[in-house]
Parts: sequence; structure tokens; C-alpha cells
Amino acid sequence: MTKPPADNPSEPFKKALAEATRVMADDPDLGVTYSVDPPGLSGDAMRLPQVSRRMTRDEVLLARGTADALALRHKYHDQATATRYAPTGSMARDLMDAMETARCEAVGARDMPGTAGNIDAKIGHEAKRKGYGEIRDAADAPLATAAGYLIRHLATGREMPAEAGNVMKLWRGFIEDRCGDTLENLGDVLADQAAFARFARQMIDDLGYGDQLGDDPDQMDDEAEDEAGDEAEEDTPDSTGEDDSQDEDAEANPERSQEDQQDASQAQVQMDDQGDMDEAEEQELPEGEAPLEPPPPPPHSEADPGYTVYNTAHDEEIAAEDLAEPQELERLRAYLDQQLDPLKGAVSRLANKLQRRLQAQQNRSWDFDREEGILDAGRLARVVANPTMPLSFKVEQDTEFRDTVVTLLLDNSGSMRGRPISIAAICADVLARTLERCGVKVEILGFTTRAWKGGKAREEWLAEGRPQGPGRLNDLRHIIYKSADAPWRRVRDNLGLMMKEGLLKENIDGEALEWAHKRAIMRPEARKILMVISDGAPVDDSTLSVNPANYLEKHLRDVIAMVEKRRAVELLAIGIGHDVTRYYERAVTITDAEQLAGAITEQLAGLFDSDPRARARVMGMKRAS
Repeated sequence: MTKPPADNPSEPFKKALAEATRVMADDPDLGVTYSVDPPGLSGDAMRLPQVSRRMTRDEVLLARGTADALALRHKYHDQATATRYAPTGSMARDLMDAMETARCEAVGARDMPGTAGNIDAKIGHEAKRKGYGEIRDAADAPLATAAGYLIRHLATGREMPAEAGNVMKLWRGFIEDRCGDTLENLGDVLADQAAFARFARQMIDDLGYGDQLGDDPDQMDDEAEDEAGDEAEEDTPDSTGEDDSQDEDAEANPERSQEDQQDASQAQVQMDDQGDMDEAEEQELPEGEAPLEPPPPPPHSEADPGYTVYNTAHDEEIAAEDLAEPQELERLRAYLDQQLDPLKGAVSRLANKLQRRLQAQQNRSWDFDREEGILDAGRLARVVANPTMPLSFKVEQDTEFRDTVVTLLLDNSGSMRGRPISIAAICADVLARTLERCGVKVEILGFTTRAWKGGKAREEWLAEGRPQGPGRLNDLRHIIYKSADAPWRRVRDNLGLMMKEGLLKENIDGEALEWAHKRAIMRPEARKILMVISDGAPVDDSTLSVNPANYLEKHLRDVIAMVEKRRAVELLAIGIGHDVTRYYERAVTITDAEQLAGAITEQLAGLFDSDPRARARVMGMKRAS
């Protein structure tokens, strides 16, 4: 009898790869999952790229290479050692992490040569996706990535994939000029993570980022040992001075001597107890670490260090599917579709209009009469007519917006209840479907609070006697309706959650915008667009009742100023029934919620217009006064 085929042809491959990964990582309890989210390693959980039923060659190679790379890091990387030698500056940390990853992969290639080719495929895929092969200037190439590639190349002797090799070559001369003497010791430190960390810190110093290294942990240990030695010498009693005089006093006055002995014994007991306490405190310190003052807590907001939050313990960042059962989400989605049934025709026309405009810009355009490229068949006739004419080639031009992610941040406050939130939900739905067809990824986020007029944070504030200036006094709820890597068909029902009774409460826009901005800048896409849909100023009664009246509004303005100044993310806003141009530099206000679909369509089409003047004209943006 023949064995029936498996429901999913990729399942046997996934199971085999997961088992091989556990063996390679030397951890039988390692959890291995496959997801459309970016791959990564967190403790004993590993996330690998999804493998579809088709099991294309690229999918298989990427999954194997990613699994090997993460397994080797799990096996050869010790987080305690990494934390001990970790630099304080962001650029120095990136350099250290890239070189440590290269070390783990190089040691793995020496012990398990079969991993090298798989990891090469993974590196090549990532470098191609990020466009490293098109970079011509070292200033446009990431130095940390180039340093990691060079360490791996020198340690293994393997040539890097073409796109990755391009980035390495752009920086190689600079790195070798600065770090030539240090690089000579690479082979001696690969197997020892602590020795390699000292080697990497020296390289970072050679490259000009020594000011981001922080204190040298080895030097701190030496100073601590010297201080301990000095204290031991000072504590040594003088055997010929004080003890002799005490003996003479005891002979001269026996009664006084007995009292002094009792006092001395009590003092010795106290000293012993204090010594035990000091020894216990020393034992609680990490091994090899000198006692340090605890660092000050980081500010609650990068945009405004003066912005405070009373308690963040009850804030939550949660996926939409975790706030309702699947059956409830399906029911809410059906209700949403029913609410917007009269608008289906108009919304569909707008979606088709947006798709046509985007795809029109995706049509191929060519540079002709090139000396190399694809043979131009349309110009072969002149070669036939005149054999002395050279062949003509053509090169396809790149489309500007293919490597783009759009984040839609929706206000889920109570004032959006009813028609506005329904329109916002369906527009987010249409946006995700349409841009996904055009190769543009979309992330849909929502923001509200967990309670009306303050939650557990306010209760704790009341219980602690109402201290002055508490800052934000409510519990945030940030909702992920659709991550950028999740296909629309898998999260379609999530948008129905906005119809859930009791979900929409108060809105703290500044922290939500800062959260969405952080998520956007972590994305690998070259262009990032953040669109905010709100119906007014931030409002939270519990916060505004005990802080200045403009407390939340000032923070929102500070966050907007930070985002627009950094320019890593293109920010625009749509106000429903309220003028948001006083906050956002690029914004439009609509008076009727039913105009939202058209506003989104026109603004996105304008954003993707290659002509800046046409882009401004289509979007109809107003500058904030």
C-alpha cells in the first residue's frame, strides 16, 4: 500500500530542520518555530523564516542558512560575557554585535564545515534584499556590517557573496589601515569569547569609536583587587603596640580590665556581624564585577526627557487576536462588513484607482543605447541594414517605491466610536490589500487605554498619597492589528476588533506615535511612511487633572518634531472632523468620515509620485502655522 501524501509537503522538511538545529545548537529543549515575522533568537526560542508548500529553492536555502546561523550563535555565544564587555554607544554596539556574529559563524564553519555554504546563502539573500550590490560609495554602506563580513572572510578564508562582498570591499581598505596590527591576532582569539571581546573593543577604538566603549571591565577588576589588598593591609593589627599596653592596664586594675574585656567582646561580635553582612553583599555581586552605582533609569520619551509616567508596569502591547476569541473576531468582522455594505462600491473604485496609479508607476522603463545589458531587439533592424552598426542594449530602471513599508496608526479612542471607526477600519483593510498587490508592505496599529479615567496606575497613585507631578496616569494599550510581514488574508478578521464594545477609551497620541515610529525605523525597508488617522488632540482625564493642561499636547508636539527632524520616517496625518494641521507639518483635515477612503487614496498616490511638485499638488498638504 502506498502512503497517503502529507497535507503540507513542507512539514517533513520543517521537522527535520528543527531537529537538526537542536542538535547543532546542542540544546534538545530549544523551541523552533516558523513565522512570517523577522527571524531571531530569544533565550530558548528560535524563529525561522516561513517555508511555503511550494518549497522553492530560495526558501529552503534561506531557512537552512538562518537556522545554522542562529544555532551557532546559541551554541558559541555567552550572554553574560557579552554583557560584561558591551559598549555603551550605539555604533560601537553595532560593531561589537556584527563581529561577534561573525566569530560564532567562523568557529561553527571550522567545527562543522557544512554550515558555511548555508550561511553564505543566507548572507547573500539578506544583502541582495537590502540592495548592497548597488552601493557605490562607502558612506552609503553600513560600517558595522562591513566589519562583520571582513572578520568572517579573514577567519574562514571564504569569499563573501557578491552583494555582501561589495560592502566589504568598500570599507576594507579603511578598516585594514586603522586595524592592521589588531587584525593580526584574529586567529588567536576566535575560540575564546572574552578574548575576542577585548579584541573587538580594540578594533572599535582603532576605528575611532573609543569614546563609545565605556569603562574597561578588566581594568575595573584590577582596581577592585588592588583596593581589596590595601584594605587587608590596613586591617592588620599591630601585635607589639596596643595589645601590650592593654596587658599592662589589666595587671594594674583587674576590675577595670574585666569591664574592658566585656566591652571588647561585644565590639568584636558587632564587627563579626558587620563582616558577615559585608561578605553577603559581596557574594551577591556578579563574579568579577566591582560594586557600581546603579545607572539612572532611561527617560520615558526620547523626544522629551521631561515627560514622565507614573507607572509603566500595567501598559501593554498586544496583538489583536489576543484580545478576542477567533469566533468573536469572525463575528465582529461580519458586523463591520455589514456596516459598510453601502460603501462597498465607492471603496472598491477607490482601491482600483489607487492600484492603477501605483502599478502605472511600476511599469517597466528602460535606458536605451547602452553598451551592455539586455539586447534591444527593436534596434536589430539597423544592424541588419548596416552591419557596421554596433549592437544596442537596454537596462531596466529601478522602481522607486518597491522597497517601502507603510504604517497606519489608528486612533482607537471613544470619540471615534460609530461611523468614524468603521470607516477607518475598512480603509485600513483596503489599504493593506491594495498595497500588498503592488509589493508594498503595510503595518496596521491602534492605540487606546486599558481603562477610563485612569487604571491601575491611578489607583496606585491614590494609595501612595497623591504625590505631586505624577505624569501620565493611565495604562496604555497599543494594539497590533497587522504586522508588516503578515499577509492580509491571515489577519483580515483582526480589524473587526475595532467594533468590539468597550475597546475604545482614551487616547495618548504622543506615546503611541513614538511607539509606531520605533517599530518603523526597525524595519529593513529603504523607505518608511507613517500615516496617523486621528480625530483630535490627545485626551486622558486622569492625566490632565493632575498635570498642566497642555501636558499631553506638548509631548505630542515634541514627538512630531523629533520624527520630522530625523526624517527616517515620512510622517503625515489625516484629521477626522478636527484640524490636525496645527500639529503635523503634512496633514489634511476631512469633515466627513466617509471622505477618509478618498483622502487615504489621494495622499498615498501623491507620496509615490516621482515628481515632487505633482506630489505636493495631489496631496494638498497644509503646513502647520
